Amino acid sequence: MTACPTGIAHTYMAAEKLAQTARSLGHEIKVETQGSIGAENVLSDNDVRHADGIIIAADKDVDRSRFVGKKVLVVGVAEGIRTPEQLIERVQSAPVYGGEPGEGTGGGAAAASGGTGGSGGTVGGKERSVAYKALMNGVSYMIPFVVVGGLLIAISLAVGGHATPEGLKIAPGSFWEDVNNIGAIGFQLMVPILSGYIAYAIGDRPALVPGMIGGWIATHGELYGMKDASAGFIGGIVTGFLAGYLVVWIKKVQVPRFAQPIMPIIVIPIVATTALGLFFVYVLGKPISWVFTHLTGWLSSMTGTSAIVLGAILGLMIAFDMGGPVNKTAFLFGSGLIASGNQTVMGMCAAAIPVMPLGQGLATLIRRHLYSEQERETGMAALFMGLFGISEGAIPFAAARPAQVIPANMLGGAVAGALAGMAGVADAVPHGGPIVAVLGAVDGVPMFFVAVVIGAVVTALTTVTLVDVAERRKSGARGGTGSGAEVVAAADAAVTAGGASSVVAEPEVAEPVVAESVVAGVAGVAGGGAGDGAEAAAAGASRTAVAVAPVPGSAAVPGQGPGGKPVDGAGVETEGADTAGADTAGNDVRRDGHGVDGGNNSDGGSGGSAPSAEVLSGYLTEQTVKTQLDADGKEAAIREMAELAAGTGKVADVDELVRVALAREAQGTTGLGEEIAIPHAKTDAVTAPVVGFARSADGIDWGSLDGTLAKLVFMISVPEAAAGDEHLRILALLSRKLMDADFRARLQGAEDKAAILRALGEIQ
Repeated sequence: MTACPTGIAHTYMAAEKLAQTARSLGHEIKVETQGSIGAENVLSDNDVRHADGIIIAADKDVDRSRFVGKKVLVVGVAEGIRTPEQLIERVQSAPVYGGEPGEGTGGGAAAASGGTGGSGGTVGGKERSVAYKALMNGVSYMIPFVVVGGLLIAISLAVGGHATPEGLKIAPGSFWEDVNNIGAIGFQLMVPILSGYIAYAIGDRPALVPGMIGGWIATHGELYGMKDASAGFIGGIVTGFLAGYLVVWIKKVQVPRFAQPIMPIIVIPIVATTALGLFFVYVLGKPISWVFTHLTGWLSSMTGTSAIVLGAILGLMIAFDMGGPVNKTAFLFGSGLIASGNQTVMGMCAAAIPVMPLGQGLATLIRRHLYSEQERETGMAALFMGLFGISEGAIPFAAARPAQVIPANMLGGAVAGALAGMAGVADAVPHGGPIVAVLGAVDGVPMFFVAVVIGAVVTALTTVTLVDVAERRKSGARGGTGSGAEVVAAADAAVTAGGASSVVAEPEVAEPVVAESVVAGVAGVAGGGAGDGAEAAAAGASRTAVAVAPVPGSAAVPGQGPGGKPVDGAGVETEGADTAGADTAGNDVRRDGHGVDGGNNSDGGSGGSAPSAEVLSGYLTEQTVKTQLDADGKEAAIREMAELAAGTGKVADVDELVRVALAREAQGTTGLGEEIAIPHAKTDAVTAPVVGFARSADGIDWGSLDGTLAKLVFMISVPEAAAGDEHLRILALLSRKLMDADFRARLQGAEDKAAILRALGEIQ
């Protein structure tokens, strides 16, 4: 099974390499791909039953429950591209998978960590850690609750709210109170969902209940002695990891065979939930309550100090954990002084409260390429929530990238609080954000808005700077280790237009980074070497099943394999891995892609037919082909390719297109190896998708992980809002076809544009 975060390039390149290598070694193979255009060549129960082994080459979570009892080898998708022969050899001695920790979604996380996942499945590759992928998994599931809950609350406050001494209130029994209550439910579920799906990614289904209940306990401080505050989202992250690893540990306990069926559905959830809940209430809860109490006392002693210093301290606290004990301490301190006539302290808090969501939303607009599509959408919602003083809008960003986002939030919050304190801004209601100024509860409105805007800008600029630095460091580290998993994954992300997302988590992003967090493609191979016993020896070959994971919601096409290739009843491709596209003229086509008469039949007709005016569904035309690049460096080559694309009239701003493409290169090379480079940009500098192709006789140093110079360069440019998934299909086919050495040789040896177009016409 093969899959990459967005399921465009790596997914199909790995599948093609594995298929080619298996056939060359005499093994029978079936590859399931989970790509952006859907699940293809899906492994049936019968395929799995007869497979000698399973290879999962994936950078995202994949359900391994259907592989229980089979030899399973789990690696990163890059390993499927770079070392397919080694994988097929290694799977023969891989341990039998027994449904232990890492099964299902958690299995994919574990696969990428570079260790051993559970009791079965050898893990390889240098991918994201289990902790990172688990965190991104939780964030991705939490985001909808944040967005829905936050927007419903914001809308209800905007339309039905009014300022009172107790804060913004909605008339009891009104329609908008019901809307607000529904939104509040979304917020109440936010942290339990985060915690539950972190646990799920580590310990699978038995960890879901203890994770969610632990998250609920973390957000209900009254359970451990905190009447007005709780551990917040940071407490939810802690309970998620504790629940996940606790379940992993419990699973290792040997139990009698008769008890095994009830372990995952009764025993493990009950034991883990009880242990985690009591641990949080009696062990973790006490220190949190102590911190809350002593912070309140410390702030009380600060009331006579400089307003600027106090404002900065309150801003730091408000921005630190957004709903946690530190945040609540500052907020309750400010709101408690309103009744005594001191409204300036609440004014400092009110200015800091919206800075986090506004700053993070602004960051997604300033440096869009640093964020996945889901993160950018969350950023727009965060901007809206910030206007209404809902600081939780920034929690998904803080959870996904705590080392970058939390310091940036705190710096912006401190600036806003200090400016408000310096200007003597006062707030008469215990609420924050621009909404309180609009409703007339703020004294010193101009400086209030100045403080909020400057604080948000500081947060945004600091965030993008820290995230950019972190991404550069990670890119450098990946280059040093030689892992290519993120290279094509990032290429996928840059060309995805609504068909897939990258988080953050990713980290993602996004994953994850994503964040990544976020949607990931998986490709897997059920691979086998020589089978065990005399039967396998007599057969002289093994059965290998390969799966590639699709984006959820996409359906496989019956009778078709990866890239639309026909398959037989068992799902085995009836064309060789290097077979060209179908001969539409009805002529026989050999496995090398040439007609039986020896002429090149790759354009779909007879060898002597004229080339089509456009290939790749019109994204690449004669106008966007150059037989020889003049540039001898990466940056010059990208500019030359951008100017080539501009000749189609689809490029509105060449300089911006070049800037975005180079920014993508700064995150990590798009040199894929095998003398191939696919620079790309997703930007509104282009009005429609356009693909360019050029060759370099001497090759260009693209920083490829295999050390080869790029001689075949494709540049892909798509607008931010490109509609449909046709270009994703083309890119998937392109990635697959480029793994064919004969195809690359024909492309390199083509004498002119017409010959190049004929060769590219094989991609169908």
